[in-house]
Amino acid sequence: MTRAEENYLKALYHLSDHNDAMVSTTELADRLETKPSSATDMLQKLHEKSLVAYTKYKGAKLSSEGRKKASQIVRKHRLWEVFLVDKLNFGWEEVHEIAEQLEHIKSPELVERLDEFLGCPTTDPHGDPIPDQKGHVVTISKSLLADQPVESSTILMGIKDSDADFLTYLSQKGIKLGSCITVLEKEPFDQSMTIEIDGQTLFISKTLSTNIYVQTL
Repeated sequence: MTRAEENYLKALYHLSDHNDAMVSTTELADRLETKPSSATDMLQKLHEKSLVAYTKYKGAKLSSEGRKKASQIVRKHRLWEVFLVDKLNFGWEEVHEIAEQLEHIKSPELVERLDEFLGCPTTDPHGDPIPDQKGHVVTISKSLLADQPVESSTILMGIKDSDADFLTYLSQKGIKLGSCITVLEKEPFDQSMTIEIDGQTLFISKTLSTNIYVQTL
């Protein structure tokens, strides 16, 4: 497959929320920052290769073979992110663009050796699950920090918005995966919060709390 074809499969994988949901051509084009007509052309090519099921005016969804290939692209991407953060000391806000390049390396043996070298991680530096060799992912029970009641104690499990600027902001505030968070106060007016995170007290906006996934202790 070409790099462009792999990018389309990966985009469908993410937009379908890892299931069999139909994704509109417009939604896919927006995700890939391209024209709907270009997305339509690519979907027709992928349909001919039996990698997607495409229906005119409705959109497309991954076939079983397409989902298998897409999951392996995501697997490579997230393993490379782990490697870059854990072994090369990149910040979690720096690794996405680099992993975008590395995910297209065509060597199954390299991927499996990388997985073994890293200790077979199940999540990437942003808390997203890493598919295994067969495309299966470990489901982790988590919810948004914004939905937690006052006095709840949680652990930061993932980030909803992996935008580099947002991740940089979190790093500056000392907010990271595994941080212990206790909700001290919640403002009824705008749902902003006062939290205690790893021993320090912070005031955070609703924008921040709706982009952080936590797990109740």
